Amino acid sequence: MKGVIFTEFMEMVEDRFSVEVAEEILSAANLESNGEYTSLGTYSHEEVLNLVTLLSEKSGLAVGDLVLAFGEYLFGRFATIHAEFFDGVTSGFDFMEKVEDYIHIEVQKLYPDANPPKLTCTRDDDKKMQLHYRSHRPFASVAEGLIKGCAVHFKEDIAIDRQDLPGTGPGTEAVFVMERRS
Repeated sequence: MKGVIFTEFMEMVEDRFSVEVAEEILSAANLESNGEYTSLGTYSHEEVLNLVTLLSEKSGLAVGDLVLAFGEYLFGRFATIHAEFFDGVTSGFDFMEKVEDYIHIEVQKLYPDANPPKLTCTRDDDKKMQLHYRSHRPFASVAEGLIKGCAVHFKEDIAIDRQDLPGTGPGTEAVFVMERRS
């Protein structure tokens, strides 16, 4: 998994909890990388799962809530870091349709070893769309957080109904049925 996910996760922990909490979970995690992340590095996704679990223990917040919050935070950071991906896009549905065939291709140009999830969007009409998420990593909850962050970014009220699928394990495949309420 690309290092930008790790660096952004640690920034979220520092921003929403504290630098001390970030240092405590890094110290307690006993990571193969020693927690010395760079945005261009590649690390095991198991490390971020370990860090989320430790943050849950430290904060008393549920792992699922932390992962959703991270997805929302990450979308906001992507909007800042990669503003070019938002040029000419006026809605969350339009943006989500652009991720697989444009953004993931651009990501793979920048990071040839990147292995992003597979996303398939099916729009029923202007108010309803389905997004099918598949990955070898159990990050469907991160995807849900990213969808929520996308709705916030575009100032849209979108109801999300998540249907988990077996995939290759829990959290590796899901369908998100989204309905725009505004």
